[in-house]
This record gives sequence, structure tokens and C-alpha cells, in this order.
Amino acid sequence: MTNEATIEKMQKMKLHGMSRAFEDIISGKTPDGLTADETVAYLVDSEWDERYNRKLSTLIKNGRFRYQAGLENLSYRPDRELDKNLILRLSNCDWIRTKKDIAITGATGSGKSYLASAFGNQACRLGYKTLYFSCLKIFTRLKFAKAEGSYSKEMNFIQKQDLLILDDFGLEILDTPSRLSLLEMLEDRHGRNSTLITSQLPVRDWFEKIGDPTIADAICDRINHSAIKIELKGVDSMRKIYAKDSG
Repeated sequence: MTNEATIEKMQKMKLHGMSRAFEDIISGKTPDGLTADETVAYLVDSEWDERYNRKLSTLIKNGRFRYQAGLENLSYRPDRELDKNLILRLSNCDWIRTKKDIAITGATGSGKSYLASAFGNQACRLGYKTLYFSCLKIFTRLKFAKAEGSYSKEMNFIQKQDLLILDDFGLEILDTPSRLSLLEMLEDRHGRNSTLITSQLPVRDWFEKIGDPTIADAICDRINHSAIKIELKGVDSMRKIYAKDSG
């Protein structure tokens, strides 16, 4: 069998990473003297990396994150009072594996959305399906879905995400359709999948933004008792700092 035939078969089997690695071997781009087991390991590792990178690219694209952020790029300036040890513990995403939630609070410009995006990107790196939405957009989307008869499909899609990020909660008091959708989302996901919520308001003040006391009790009770809480502080706008760093 010729090398060309081998490469063609690899490509037909969609072993694209392996075929490129094999081409590198026969063209002399790899170290000389690889043993048989080292050659096989090189081929397998190349295919593994190819599939991981392809999957990661898809997960990040589908995540629709507000920022291309990474936990390794976070600022731990003293005035922010961001617990580095806590972030390091959360970076392995065991909180997603164990179906826990996170609530990130802080003033406008304190870096809530950036931190949420960083957690989302980290989740994708570890293979978790993640979806980011601003609260205003997701509730508008669900209203349109209900009018078009695709509400159940949308909710099922949201439910299947390992991590749902709801950004900027509490900018306005929820109307009845929005609060019912929020309750349904959190009810469906509680103990099954993780949810990360950011808000300018401390969790104790979410009650009045939800509107209905009964629904507010059901939502706030879960967040207060089970969510990991991160409060961001600081007077300077982290949005400007992160925008400058990413530019």
C-alpha cells in the first residue's frame, strides 16, 4: 500500500489530525528514530488534539460569550477583593460536574460579565456545553418563541446545556411571562445542570426585581441556600481595563 493510499483512507475515515501527522512523518518533519510505539502515539495524539480543538471551537462558538475571556487573565487587584484561591478551586469546573450554581454580584463595570465569560470558556475547555445570554435577550427570545409555538423546543435546548449563564439579572422588574420562564428554567435545571447568574444587585435584593412574592421565594431560596456567591468590588471600571488588555 502506498503512502498516498494510506492518507486517502485516513481522510475518508475523517482522521484528519492523524493524516496530517502521517504526512509530517513521511516528509521528515518529525524527529528521526521514532520507535513503532512512539510513532503510533504521535499519530493518536495528533488525532486526539485535532478532535479536541474542533470540539472546543464548536463549544465556544455555540456559547456566544460576551467576552473572549480566560480565568488566567483575571485581575486580582486588592480593591476587587476577588478570592484567587476560590477561583483556582472553581477552575476545575467540579461545580458543574456536581450541578452547583454561581451568583456573581457587583457594581456596573466591576467585571461580572468578564468573569462569567471566563468561567464559560473554561467550561468549554473541559468539554461542557455552555450557553451565555443577557437576561433581557433571553426573555425576549422566549416571548417570541412562545408566540411562534417553539417555546418548548427553546426550553429543551436550554435545559440540555451543562452550564447556562444569565448575565445582568435585575436591570428591570420582570413581567409575568419573564418571571414564569425564569422559574421554569431554574426548576428544570436545579440539581440537574448548573446556572451562573450575574447581577448588579446583591442576592438579597433580587426578591423585589422578580415581582411575584411566591415565585420570588422559590427562586431566591435556591440561590441563597445552594449557589456559590462571588461579590466583586472596586471603584475603577474593569470593563475598560479588560478591553484595553484584549485590544
